Amino acid sequence: MLNLNCPLLKPMLVIEDDPNEQKRIHKILKTFGYQENDIYFAQTISSAKEIYQENVIKFLLVDLNLPDGNGIEFIDSVRQMGETEAPIMVLSSWNALETIYNALSVGANGYVLKEKDDIELMFAIRSMLKGEAIIDPTVAKEILKKMRNKGIIPSVDHCDNHIHVKLSQRELEVLTYIANGFSSRETGAEMNISRYTVDVHIKKIYQKLEVNSRTKAIYTAKQIGLLS
Repeated sequence: MLNLNCPLLKPMLVIEDDPNEQKRIHKILKTFGYQENDIYFAQTISSAKEIYQENVIKFLLVDLNLPDGNGIEFIDSVRQMGETEAPIMVLSSWNALETIYNALSVGANGYVLKEKDDIELMFAIRSMLKGEAIIDPTVAKEILKKMRNKGIIPSVDHCDNHIHVKLSQRELEVLTYIANGFSSRETGAEMNISRYTVDVHIKKIYQKLEVNSRTKAIYTAKQIGLLS
């Protein structure tokens, strides 16, 4: 049974034009403990902007394929307004790498495909509520491959030459995985090590970056150039 004991960010805004998907999301959010007055639903970008401007939204769940435009435009407008705290999770059927890159680059904190079942979606929402970044493993693997090919995953030499924090190559790889939404178990599977070994690496990363959470580790790593 999935443990749903986590702080609720409310009110939240769900931007989704499909009535069936709205019902699905509504049912899942009620399972977490959200009440009717905690959730705003919008079917278009224009209505979403009105709701957002009239309320202090704490959590956003955004579809991309909307009647009056692309949800990425809305995410960009929210971040351009100076809102940096409220997490934004994309829930979309689009799985093109370019689309995912664009969504993340303008400020989305998570990206999950609609094809996932309810339990997987609940897990993703729980991770977001706990302050973690989440990217659907199906697409995260492809993103990491592309990052490796482009040399985006930093090397030890690069880090030693430009910052004072020194992470091992293994720790850098773990950091990159968790920054892309992988759990300890998923990271271990990708690196062919146990989840417990991954947790040991994460603790060492926390110590070296002087933080106490994954979110803070990712933020700090980006600030000092370990992550792009």
